[in-house]
Amino acid sequence: MEKKIITLRVNKQDYELYINPKTLLVEAIRDYIGLTGTKRGCETVSCGACSVLVGDLAVKACSVLAMQCDGMEITTSEGLEDNGKLAPIQKAFLDEGAYQCGFCTSGMLMTTSGLLKENANPTKQEVKEAIEGNICRCTGYNSIVRAVERVAKGMYKEESL
Repeated sequence: MEKKIITLRVNKQDYELYINPKTLLVEAIRDYIGLTGTKRGCETVSCGACSVLVGDLAVKACSVLAMQCDGMEITTSEGLEDNGKLAPIQKAFLDEGAYQCGFCTSGMLMTTSGLLKENANPTKQEVKEAIEGNICRCTGYNSIVRAVERVAKGMYKEESL
């Protein structure tokens, strides 16, 4: 199969990649670009560890070909912070203990970031529905839901982080 050149804009930086057309977005991010916050989990769209934002939409990067994202804006967990300051959702995850082993954390952060971009004030049920495609074997989800609720309630402002 003939390789193709694509450009991915990841975390506000352009990357020109020479890839096989069947390369998954998760592979492009981890193996070609070298950002390892996006995890390879199940590779069957079940666990959500590979979730990233494409535009403002949370997607599972194991289900998307990198070529489908040519020229698009992609945000990974590494792109949430701004000049060394944590994003509100990152700070809330830390404060609420919404992580333990950390494997699912980047996917949870990206899924909840996508939710908050779509709906700045989700109900507890909407948060639960948004993360139901992400598997966490450590936290029991309650701390994750609390973290999202705190951000939605405005408890974390950009300037205070």
